[in-house]
Amino acid sequence: MKRTVRDIDVTGKRVIVRCDFNVPTDSDGKITDETRIVGALPTIRYLTEQGAKTILMSHMGRPDGEVDMKYTLRPVAESLSAHLGRDVLFAASPAVVDDEVRAAAAGLEQGQVMLLENLRFRKEETKNGADFAKELAGLADIWVNDAFGTAHRAHASTAGIADLLPAVSGFLIEKEVKFLGDAVEHPKRPLVAVLGGAKVGDKIPVIENLLTKVDSLLIGGGMAYTFFKARGYEIGASILDEKNIALAASLEKTAKEKGVALVLPIDVKAAAAFDNDAESAYYDADDIPADRMGLDIGPKSAEMFARIIKSAGTVIWNGPMGVFEMPSFAEGTKAVASALASSGAVTVIGGGDSAAAVEQFGFGDKMTHISTGGGASLEFLEGRTLPGIAVIPDKGE
Repeated sequence: MKRTVRDIDVTGKRVIVRCDFNVPTDSDGKITDETRIVGALPTIRYLTEQGAKTILMSHMGRPDGEVDMKYTLRPVAESLSAHLGRDVLFAASPAVVDDEVRAAAAGLEQGQVMLLENLRFRKEETKNGADFAKELAGLADIWVNDAFGTAHRAHASTAGIADLLPAVSGFLIEKEVKFLGDAVEHPKRPLVAVLGGAKVGDKIPVIENLLTKVDSLLIGGGMAYTFFKARGYEIGASILDEKNIALAASLEKTAKEKGVALVLPIDVKAAAAFDNDAESAYYDADDIPADRMGLDIGPKSAEMFARIIKSAGTVIWNGPMGVFEMPSFAEGTKAVASALASSGAVTVIGGGDSAAAVEQFGFGDKMTHISTGGGASLEFLEGRTLPGIAVIPDKGE
């Protein structure tokens, strides 16, 4: 286990916290989803209650090293002030760190909170620039990483700074590592993984790693059609990851050798066009018309997947079963979400579209854990080391 804020004395110390405040905003700059802000509150509240002088930092959007006020973090400071019930000082410098910001950080009192401007206004952030890491470290005595969503990136604020300050994790990263780690390494059996998304190529390392861990692997979404093609099925105009057809066949073979049940849909909902209002119907998986494209799993598949999920001890889900953004092709994804919600299993949602779908269908509060990091959770499931976590010492070190 990694060291956390509980394992270090923060009273009276200046503590700089890497958060993930990469939140969506509307055309007026108003935040439309505060999930990531809410996720950071336990760590921030703990620090203020312990008498730390807290400095928060994050990126938002992709300003690519240029100052673009469309991506200012000022709305985040206002949201944090409302949630915390105290004024959060916003250090508005587009340089992120300058003499005024240094003076403000030095003048913080115990329990006060300050937020820096968007880290990605500085091009050195994503390049893990040593000088920028030094500027950030110069503001504080302790560094806390609580941004799981960026933990797979070795940036100045997520990795470089750890060379300069004592490093610990916040409660959000602690929670992510616990649930994702336990789900893969110490699961309650049977362990079932549900994978969706468009291309097999995007999930190859995940599938390969999970085939050494799971009891059943359910595959839906666009990548199912590449597996169908590998079996010799007609897939019509469905999405195809052509260069990975042979690999799909190889993965099925590997699953069989390892005694893992690799389960594909047995029916699909296919349409005449990629359009919510397009003419559509259900077809057996091996009988998709040449002029149709599969856009969702069918009811027989949804029932089969639900039956396997309900017998599971642990379920990991990453990737929708169809084009759930279109109501006509959302039923398969909704059925899987519903099955997880009522399963009684430990249910871990791997961020991204799966997390959005679970929330959209109203099942968010029924899941054991919803990851805040799509890309990070995917790399975690691949078995890769995340730079932003690797730099944090283990307990006892």
